[in-house]
Amino acid sequence: MEIRPTTDQDLDVFVDTLHGAFGRFPETPTAGGGRWWSALEMDRNLLAMAADGRPVGTAGAYSFELTLPGDTIAPAAGVTAVGVLPSHRRQGVLRAMMRHQLTELRARGEFLSVLLASEAMIYRRFGYGPATYTQRLTVPRHRAALALPRARGSADNPATGSDTGPDTGSIELLRRAECGDILEEIYDRYRRAQPGALSRPHRWWAQRAGQPPLSPAPRYIAVHRDADGLPDGYASYSLGEHETLTVDETITTDDAVFTALARFVLGHDLVRQVVFKHVPPDHPLRWQLADFRAGEVSDDTDWLWVRLLDVPRALTARSWFMDGELVLDVDDPFLGEHGRYLLTIRDGKADCHPTDREPDLSLDISDLGSVYLGGTAPSTLIRAGHIRAHHPGAAPLADALFRTGRSPHCLHWF
Repeated sequence: MEIRPTTDQDLDVFVDTLHGAFGRFPETPTAGGGRWWSALEMDRNLLAMAADGRPVGTAGAYSFELTLPGDTIAPAAGVTAVGVLPSHRRQGVLRAMMRHQLTELRARGEFLSVLLASEAMIYRRFGYGPATYTQRLTVPRHRAALALPRARGSADNPATGSDTGPDTGSIELLRRAECGDILEEIYDRYRRAQPGALSRPHRWWAQRAGQPPLSPAPRYIAVHRDADGLPDGYASYSLGEHETLTVDETITTDDAVFTALARFVLGHDLVRQVVFKHVPPDHPLRWQLADFRAGEVSDDTDWLWVRLLDVPRALTARSWFMDGELVLDVDDPFLGEHGRYLLTIRDGKADCHPTDREPDLSLDISDLGSVYLGGTAPSTLIRAGHIRAHHPGAAPLADALFRTGRSPHCLHWF
């Protein structure tokens, strides 16, 4: 078997092989783009070729930026389009492609790799760990009233008190085709301030590649503008079967703007229920409902998986919110590597280098990926038996050090 890089001339073969691996057929081409594969970077993709020259497996990567704790931006390879034809599974093709890809990413100088896992059992063995989580929130229209608590010291009626902050803006309803540049600009501001968020390169917006609101699928866009008329948030939505209004994503960096957009869609006429597809597990929207039980949580699941390709570089790239020292004994069985590192944090910056000191924690590289963005507490993985704490103070120390000011969240599909 040979694993080789692809070129632009391999696009059709790559797409056909991948669809064959998942037992699907490519959808009908859409005029003006709109196919997810129109954003593929063919110089970053791989084809696994059988001895007779037939393609039997695919693996790809996008060039993203990942927002780390402390609003630090780092390059990250977004692994995608991984598949093996049913005729060649359980023959080592996937392992060979993943090993080849990780080696290539390192050769490019990259130290972080991320993916969305189609199956949770597959990618932990390759060093990836679930790092961000998301959930769906469904609210029946007849129970959708928001009754926010009044601000401290306010004399307002508690049932109609103030929002998270005064909203002096306005909402304009547009069609998706009318506001592409606005969406791109708002999303870019959002992702730079949200840990765990990925960039959406201009090519994605221009090619209409991905899921709504990127794709050509018809969508209404509620654009929020501040008091000066500048756009600072949007909600992408559609009304489907059974009078269900589905919100693809609500993008803003301001809680008051999110509340205003939520109030807009929850107040839509001729709707039986409103579904928010991507809500962070700790988002306050559910608490803002007059009827707390009206918000039904479902599809509570992992989203972004993270792998560290260079432990010292990754740990020194993010910001930290507490001073301290931690010795990490990290095992990377897939790549056959092992290292012990002293992590020293001072004034929000970290230094990380090999050490012979006794470890505070022993952990797999996949578990380090899970705690890296702050979305999974080290103590949770200690209690689960994934991480070994070598003394009683190790767990609370690790929790305090890896804690972040804002929970990571990712809603970009790739």
